[in-house]
Amino acid sequence: MFPLTEENKHVAQLLFNTGTCPRCIFRFCGVDFHAPYKLSYKELLNELQKFLKTEKGELILEASNPPPKKIRLHELEDGIDGTDNRSQNGEGRVSVVEDGSIASKNSNPNVCNVCLGILQEFCEKEFIKKVCQKVEASGFEFTNLVFSVSFPPQLSVREHAAWLLVKQEMGKQSLSLGRNDIVQLKEAYKWITHPLFSEELGVPIDGKSVFTRMAVMKALNKIKEEDFCKQFPCPPNSPKAVCTVLEMECAHGAVFVAGRYNKYSRNLPQTPWIIDGERKLESSVEELISDHLLTVFKAESFNFSSSGREDVDVRTLGNGRPFAIELVNPHRVRFTAQEMKALQQKINSSSNKIQVRDLQLVTREAIGHMKEGEEEKTKTYSALIWTNKAIRKEDIEFLNDMKDLKIDQKTPLRVLHRRPLAVRSRTIHAMEACYVDAHHFRLQLKTQAGTYIKEFVHGDFGRTKPNLGSLMNVTADILELDVESVDVDWPPPLDD
Repeated sequence: MFPLTEENKHVAQLLFNTGTCPRCIFRFCGVDFHAPYKLSYKELLNELQKFLKTEKGELILEASNPPPKKIRLHELEDGIDGTDNRSQNGEGRVSVVEDGSIASKNSNPNVCNVCLGILQEFCEKEFIKKVCQKVEASGFEFTNLVFSVSFPPQLSVREHAAWLLVKQEMGKQSLSLGRNDIVQLKEAYKWITHPLFSEELGVPIDGKSVFTRMAVMKALNKIKEEDFCKQFPCPPNSPKAVCTVLEMECAHGAVFVAGRYNKYSRNLPQTPWIIDGERKLESSVEELISDHLLTVFKAESFNFSSSGREDVDVRTLGNGRPFAIELVNPHRVRFTAQEMKALQQKINSSSNKIQVRDLQLVTREAIGHMKEGEEEKTKTYSALIWTNKAIRKEDIEFLNDMKDLKIDQKTPLRVLHRRPLAVRSRTIHAMEACYVDAHHFRLQLKTQAGTYIKEFVHGDFGRTKPNLGSLMNVTADILELDVESVDVDWPPPLDD
């Protein structure tokens, strides 16, 4: 049975004339039952032709400059998405992504101006077989599949444009069309392809159920009261059995532990140092602290954060750097002050690379104090400087008189892979130089938080201006760097 009525004819004709495919016309006419979408594309065109009473020779979707249809089956680390990826529960995973990476071989020149052909060629059995061949070639064993599909953002823009057109035309007839009245492209695609994939692979396919709570509420809001009463008894029938509990889960809200840490090693990163899946150093500050907390709190996982971070070769001395750890789903949460102190001592005795102080339980809200005004805070550093030219004590004395020196730092080359390119203004509040020998001196710096100290010293090929080398008219480099203090008044200090 053809799903459109005379009420839909004007909108259907309008969309068809602008190059919209039959299935997308169904979506914009609010056809929310599956059967019509599953008809072959040829059948749909013929039925639409009869409905619009169009001459056969005129049945052409003419879209100006039709975009090419492209598709890719993207790869994941553990398999090929677009094939079946084995999961822990024995389910596979199929993901089809339309984003223009590999051109489809059988491109139809009459590409839908809304779905870009997704509800045309990509619903045909030939394409389904192509995906299933990938699944079978993957070599995974599976008894069912989880089907997911992802489309590029440009489709949302096209759909929005079509909606505005239809909404305007319907408004002329004193009718309305809300965004929620349109059947989602993803839902229509799944309605069509689920049974095709299941038949081809011979296994059940699991996708998002159309009977989700939100889907049911949406349907109830749309249905007329008289139509509802025809389909569902009011009041509802008495059930023959009670509900069955399918699953029970217990979980505890996260707890938060804060403190300050000192780092005494020049060969220890703050967080695990892993590049291309390979661990570079055996441990990290994060792990040396969190491993103990996970065990004692019997938590499933954790999230580590801190007030800034130091490089792997930089020590953190003085009163230490504030940190906070979120412990996810802990089984034990009640600890006395004495027990927290004992836990702190256990952490400190387990390694000579770090020390922890002021370890305490805090609230989620309190962690915000660690990040508040972070760049307005100050930090104090001690650096051992080398110069290529021989220097005398009087050559560095002028540094002691410099106050609130403004510098501009372009994102350093060494962090450009993980930080956006930008020029950041920072302030060197004070410096104090101490002569060591003809090529070395120590420099104490009090700076605005977020200042790249190494780059201030050597200039980073002119990316930091001014820099210590340009101020002294020498080539300067930093041999050792220590964080002496992080001026953040959090967490509250505890009595020893």
